[in-house]
Amino acid sequence: MPTRERVQALIDLVERGRYVEAIEAFYHEDASMQENLDQPRPGRDTLIKGEQRVIEAHRSIRTRPVRTFMIEGDRAMINWVFDFVDHEGRAFALDELAFQLWRGERIIEERFYYDPAQRTRRAVQG
Repeated sequence: MPTRERVQALIDLVERGRYVEAIEAFYHEDASMQENLDQPRPGRDTLIKGEQRVIEAHRSIRTRPVRTFMIEGDRAMINWVFDFVDHEGRAFALDELAFQLWRGERIIEERFYYDPAQRTRRAVQG
């Protein structure tokens, strides 16, 4: 079961933009992630490669400070809000809920819920 301190340590790492390190440190080798109703992506190595592709596709990604997270037994929920800017200067914010199943000190399953319409990009001024 995750402790409040363990989940907070994950949040702290993600808020610092250390996305790949967070996967390496907090996910089981056989963990899976799922976006909304898409098929789950299994395997920590697959998750790391996917995260690297997202990072490379953007000029910047910023994680806003987490205001809400909950833990109940072996489950945790985090409300993430990310600000993305792509290489053409288009930006969007993504507000999502991450539902996690922990096995011991690591995440074994994670599913993200968000409205895909949030991904509509707008030009960044300045």
